[in-house]
Amino acid sequence: MTTLTSTRHAAVGAGRMGRSIAVAYALAGQPCALVDLRERTPEAATRLRDEAQAEMAGILAHLVSLGLLDAAQRPAVLARIPWVDQADAPAVLAQAELIFEAVPETLHAKRDGLGVIGALAGLQAIIASTSSTMQASELAGFLPHPERFLNAHWLNPAYLVPLVEVAPHVGTAPAVREALLTDLRAAGKVPVVCNDAPGYIVPRLQVMVMNEAARMIEQGAASAEDIDLAIRYGFGIRYAAMGVAEFIDFGGLDTLFHASGYLADRLGDARYASPEIVNRKMAAGELGVKTGQGLYAWNADSAARLQAESMRRFAALLKLQGLEPAAPPA
Repeated sequence: MTTLTSTRHAAVGAGRMGRSIAVAYALAGQPCALVDLRERTPEAATRLRDEAQAEMAGILAHLVSLGLLDAAQRPAVLARIPWVDQADAPAVLAQAELIFEAVPETLHAKRDGLGVIGALAGLQAIIASTSSTMQASELAGFLPHPERFLNAHWLNPAYLVPLVEVAPHVGTAPAVREALLTDLRAAGKVPVVCNDAPGYIVPRLQVMVMNEAARMIEQGAASAEDIDLAIRYGFGIRYAAMGVAEFIDFGGLDTLFHASGYLADRLGDARYASPEIVNRKMAAGELGVKTGQGLYAWNADSAARLQAESMRRFAALLKLQGLEPAAPPA
C-alpha cells in the first residue's frame, strides 16, 4: 500500500470496522484512507500498520478463495487503502469529503475521536459515526458544525454485507443525508434510513431474537442446535426472501394479532402481546394483502409482483444451499 496525501474517503480508527470499511470502498474501486489518530511509539505504530495490512490482505485472499475476487486484482485493491498515521492525519482529513469515525464503542472514545475529526476536517466534509448502539443526537455535540454529522451503521463484515443503516439526528442537513446515501449506493451498498432511535433497525431486531433464543434454551423449549437449524433453514432463509413487514401483510395482521394473544396468555408474558399499531389496524379492518391495506397499501398487481419476486429469491437461496425440492426421476 502507498501513502497518499489526500483521498476522498477516510476511515478513522484502524480496528476491525475501519479496516472493513476501507476494504469495502477499495473493492468498489474507490480509495479510502485508513487513519490511526492515536499517538504511538514508532514500534507500536509499525506493529499496528503491519497487523492491519496483514488482516486486509487476508480478507482479500479469503474473497479470492470464495470466488468473489480475481487474484490478479488483489494488489490494486490493497493499493487503494493508504495507511495514514497521526502525523499525516491532518493533511488527509482536511481534504477528505466523507469521514467515517470507527473508534471503539465507548462514549469516551467517541468524544475524543469525533472531537479530533471535527477539528481537522474541512467544512465540506461529511462526518459519520459507525456506532451500533449510540444515537446520533448523543454524539452530534462532540464536534463543531453538527449539521454535517449523522450515523452510518455498517454490519459486519462490512465488505460483504450490503446493508448500511443511516440515522441522521434532528439537526442533520437534508443534503448531507442525501449525499451519504448517494455515496453508499455508488459503492455498491444498500443504505436504509431510520430515525434517531436506540438500536436502529437490525440491532433492535436481533437483540430480541438472540435473547429469545437464549431464553428458550434456558427454559428447555429447544436445544441450541435445533434453534440454530430452525433459524438457518426456516426463519432466516424465509425473511431473506420476504421482509418482515411484507410477511405480516401477506399472512394477515389478524393472524399476527391472534398468535400474539395466544403466546402472551400461554407464556404469561406481556412481551408477546401485539403492539398498538396492530390493534388499531385490526379495529379498522386493515389486515394486509387480503383487504388492500395493512402496513403497506396493496393492489392485485403489487401483491403478485412481490410474491413472484420473493419466490425467485427463495428459490435462489435454496439452490445455493442445495436444498431445492426435486422430484425423483421417472
